[in-house]
Amino acid sequence: MTDRVADLVIIGAGPAGMAAACEARSLGLSVLLLDEQVTIGGQIYRSIESAPTDRRTILGQDYAAGQRLVAEFRASGAQYLGGATVWKVSLDGTVDYVANGKAAKAAGKHILIASGAMERPFPIPGWTLPGVMGAGAGQILLKSAGALPTNPIVLAGCGPLLYLLASQYLRAGAKIAALVDTTAPSAYLRAIRYLPAALKGWRDLGKGVKLLTVLRRQAVPVFSGASGLQIEGEKQVEGVTFTHRRKRVQLPASLVLLHQGVVPNTQLSWSIGAEHRWSADQLCWQPVTDAWGRLGETSIYVAGDSRAIVGAQASAVQGRLAALAIGQRLGAATSIARRSNPLLRELKRHTHIRPFLDALYRPNNENRIPESDNVMVCRCEEVTSGQIRHYVQLGCLGPNQTKAFGRCGMGPCQGRFCGLTVTEMIAQARGVEPSDIGYYRIRPPIKPITLGELGG
Repeated sequence: MTDRVADLVIIGAGPAGMAAACEARSLGLSVLLLDEQVTIGGQIYRSIESAPTDRRTILGQDYAAGQRLVAEFRASGAQYLGGATVWKVSLDGTVDYVANGKAAKAAGKHILIASGAMERPFPIPGWTLPGVMGAGAGQILLKSAGALPTNPIVLAGCGPLLYLLASQYLRAGAKIAALVDTTAPSAYLRAIRYLPAALKGWRDLGKGVKLLTVLRRQAVPVFSGASGLQIEGEKQVEGVTFTHRRKRVQLPASLVLLHQGVVPNTQLSWSIGAEHRWSADQLCWQPVTDAWGRLGETSIYVAGDSRAIVGAQASAVQGRLAALAIGQRLGAATSIARRSNPLLRELKRHTHIRPFLDALYRPNNENRIPESDNVMVCRCEEVTSGQIRHYVQLGCLGPNQTKAFGRCGMGPCQGRFCGLTVTEMIAQARGVEPSDIGYYRIRPPIKPITLGELGG
């Protein structure tokens, strides 16, 4: 039995999902938005409605700007169901989810997947030790509860979030022992050809300069061009070692936050059998859509970072464009040119800088494809990089076969934390491109659910 019915069912209450809901409601469509979190805002604007003034100040203007979108969504009249874990999407428009401990169904004439991004795996020696977290996880704790580490932190990796989190921690009064930047010197030469286009997004470049200035003023040690990054410790993290300016550096640490960018959360689009393409620029799988986000000839659309990494502002625009296209297909808008043309120009403005960022913060091979055989790759089933290479020697051709060889990717995360690593490892071992290797065959339930929830 279907519990809820709407013209448009949206999965994900981040910028893309909320903006799409607002646009769809302006066309007179009925909208149901489902989100796994109890509070609205997605990861970018997590806890934005309940965050006190001092926390919004700490997190910065880009975070506080989410209040306007949330207010627009609240006034739109869209149905919102928080705490709803979507575990299956069907091509007929049915969405299965669990809320309040019970399984339920929603039906939409169209579905929009706006499930956002997730942190890229960082499989280096010691990354599974207690005391090592993703920088995104650290920021979630700050946004949702104002939680701060009591001991000095070491931030390591590459990407804008690393510097943003560092500045947020400093404003909150936390201590940063060091920032270890793995961006290679050659990356600046690689990115320079995209600089003219990036200058059109000068406001975003200016934000980056301000973040660097904050770290310099606070005298935070920054080790640029670091390589050979390793986490040291027996039962928990004790330190970080890396090579900087041809010298081996060792830093004591009790908490290390790793980050090397984010990648689209494609589990839902894979689960419905949609076509995906390997992006050589962003080093990840991306669902193949038309300009409006539609998956093939289906009634399912994808918008925001779950389609390709574009950032919060561009994600919101993509959500509105998808809603306009859906509205036209449902007869709610006979012509969308008048409303879509300004949005298309805005999208271009927000994405001018993206090729520059992709080139500059391209994660190093050594931090994506483990060189040591002892590095844990599949954390759920405890499969190491050496085991995966051994599977290839035995004839393993792709990620799906690693399941048969050693249960790799069969744990509760369904390959979310190891999928990209396994694809690239097998591609390297076989001497082919990742696009020739493929990805796990994702089947529902894409999130763990209990028999009790299913029966209820």
